[in-house]
Amino acid sequence: MPMLEIQDIHKSFGEREVLKGVGLTVEKGAVVAILGPSGSGKTTLLRCINFLEKADSGSLLFDGERVDLARVSRADVARLRRKTAFVFQSYNLFRNKTVLQNVTEGLIVARRMHKDQAEAIAVRMLEKVGMADRCSQYPHQLSGGQQQRVAIARALATSPEIIYFDEPTSALDPELTGEVLDVMRQLAAEGMTMLVVTHEMGFARDVSSHVIFMEDGRIVESAPSAEFFANPRQERTRVFLSRIANR
Repeated sequence: MPMLEIQDIHKSFGEREVLKGVGLTVEKGAVVAILGPSGSGKTTLLRCINFLEKADSGSLLFDGERVDLARVSRADVARLRRKTAFVFQSYNLFRNKTVLQNVTEGLIVARRMHKDQAEAIAVRMLEKVGMADRCSQYPHQLSGGQQQRVAIARALATSPEIIYFDEPTSALDPELTGEVLDVMRQLAAEGMTMLVVTHEMGFARDVSSHVIFMEDGRIVESAPSAEFFANPRQERTRVFLSRIANR
C-alpha cells in the first residue's frame, strides 16, 4: 500500500478551475518532484493535500486512512498533519523569535512538549542542517538559504512521515540554492519521503525517484525520473524539457 494516494482532486477559485481531477501516488521513501510551468496548479495541489486549501472534491489516502477532502473534519486535519510537515517557499519563520525558538515553538505549543526536550530535539535537527551555531540569532540576521535550512529543521523536528516542499529554493539567490538542495539530498539518501514542487531540474533528475509534470490543472506525464528525462512520452513534456535545457 502506498504511503500517500490522491484521487480526482478538483479545486476552483471563483470561475477559474485550477485543479481538474488530479491524482498521484507516493510510496514510502520516495522523492516525487512536481514540475510544470507557472500557473499549472502545482502549489495548489500541495496546499490541498496538506489542508492549507480546501479541495472542492477528491479523496486522500494517507498511511492507510482515507478522507474526503471536501468534507474532512478539523479532527482529521489535525491528526493527519501530525504525520506531515510543510516547507514554504518564503520560509515562514517567526521574525521575533530566535532560530532555536522557531524550531521549538511547534513542539512546545502544539505538541505540549517540555521545553528541555523540545530544545534537545531542535538542536539535533539544527545540527543536521548545519545551523546549530546560529541558535541565538534571529531570522533577519540570516541569509535566505540559512532561513530555509532553519525551516527544514523545524519540519524535521516533528518527526514527519512525509515532508511537502513548495518550491523551497525559488526565493533564493542562485548561490544560496545549493546549500538547501544539499540538505534535501541528504534527507533523500536517508529515506525521507518527500513531495517537492520545484523548478530545479538538476534536483528532479538526480535526486527524485519519480517526476510528475503538470499543466493547466492536470497531470500530463508521470514517470520514474530516469525515464522522464531520457525518454518523455508526451510531446508537451518534450517541449517543456527542451525549453528548460536551452535557458
